[in-house]
Amino acid sequence: MSAMRSRGRVGEPGELRGIGGLGEPRGRRTPLLDDEHGSTMPLILGYLVLAIALIYVCVCATDLYIAQKRLDSVADAAALAGADGFRVQIDGEAIRAELDDVEIADQARAVIGIIDDGTELVSAGSPDGLSARVTVRASWAPPLLSDFVPRMLTIQSTGTSRTALE
Repeated sequence: MSAMRSRGRVGEPGELRGIGGLGEPRGRRTPLLDDEHGSTMPLILGYLVLAIALIYVCVCATDLYIAQKRLDSVADAAALAGADGFRVQIDGEAIRAELDDVEIADQARAVIGIIDDGTELVSAGSPDGLSARVTVRASWAPPLLSDFVPRMLTIQSTGTSRTALE
């Protein structure tokens, strides 16, 4: 025993601590390194929370993109229906289709009423007598409420359709 004491033990006063300290057998962990046990757990938890937040924001962005594409489809359908509400005008030998703002709005309301997904008509009309332009809007809310994304957004879309007789 006295031979071992002469080499020193870990933790005795005056002994160097750490890797390769005096009197330390090879491959043995010292109490200094044992103090760092579990220090990666907060990092793992932090990265996990960050990853979940990032996934949530991506899901909300995808849902918003899909809602905007649906609204684009409704606006296009309403504009196409509005462009079908033309009146044929005959001026001598010239025949042309003419659009009326009231007819466009009526046709657009009919299409939006059939779809019935919370979309409302903002405006419907013809800027040049040949094109039907319809603007619609809807409200979007994220799938789950959170502080990472806004609670409610109003999205808007405009569709244009042109009528022509050939």
